[in-house]
Amino acid sequence: MILLDLNILLDVLQARQPFYPASAAVVDKAISGDVAACVPAHALTTIHYLVARYNTPAAADSAIDWLLEHFSIAGIAGDELLRARALGWGDFEDAVVAAAAESSLCEFIITRNISDFARSPVPALTPNEYLASLEP
Repeated sequence: MILLDLNILLDVLQARQPFYPASAAVVDKAISGDVAACVPAHALTTIHYLVARYNTPAAADSAIDWLLEHFSIAGIAGDELLRARALGWGDFEDAVVAAAAESSLCEFIITRNISDFARSPVPALTPNEYLASLEP
């Protein structure tokens, strides 16, 4: 299981260049069933807000439905929040992502912000690094 950080999802949903190709390739592997993937629960609220603000509420609803159809949700409850606080990072949101990945027994966090997860209990890889790790 891998956890997709919010920036990877936004790369795909917004076709952000030059990041889209690698992020989309990782997402495609998850959708095709080649790899199990989850997204942190709080990412869905952020995505809904952004898509509704810059597109339409209907597009936001569709984006959430698509995410729920294709990915597991890494829950964020009291235990994950306590673990995130115990990590002692300056960026609480990143600590929550790391704690959610750990709680969901993820092998990797896929993100473009590797330095944000330098002390993560779950190793972080960029999309390109992850794709390279799958090659024989």
